[in-house]
Amino acid sequence: MTLEEFSAGEQKTESDPDNVVLCLLAADEDDDRDVALQIHFTLIQAFCCENDIDILRVSNPGRLAELLLLESDAGPALSEGAEQPPDLHCVLVTNPHSSQWKDPALSQLICFCRESRYMDQWVPVINLPER
Repeated sequence: MTLEEFSAGEQKTESDPDNVVLCLLAADEDDDRDVALQIHFTLIQAFCCENDIDILRVSNPGRLAELLLLESDAGPALSEGAEQPPDLHCVLVTNPHSSQWKDPALSQLICFCRESRYMDQWVPVINLPER
């Protein structure tokens, strides 16, 4: 399983798009007021629905970066004057062997997304608490 970033309307992966099994959309309260980002999310959600890709909304992009080991416990991994941190508003999760669920955590996430759809919650939300 690999994580790949989908940012600013361009896919930054050269792998087969059929291997994408989950799309994480991360936004905090400030992002909820960003109209351009919400339009971007709407287009991504439409693409994912059309291509049978599960979608999961995640609060707290900073905590998501920590979980993906992009930031250390002491703070951002990048110091002043360094490059911009990666845009994690949309993260694509791929599974090269999508027909074989070898990762139980990924399998549980997919089941959670599908169960949420059965309860008419098309884009379930997971709130990531601060440490």
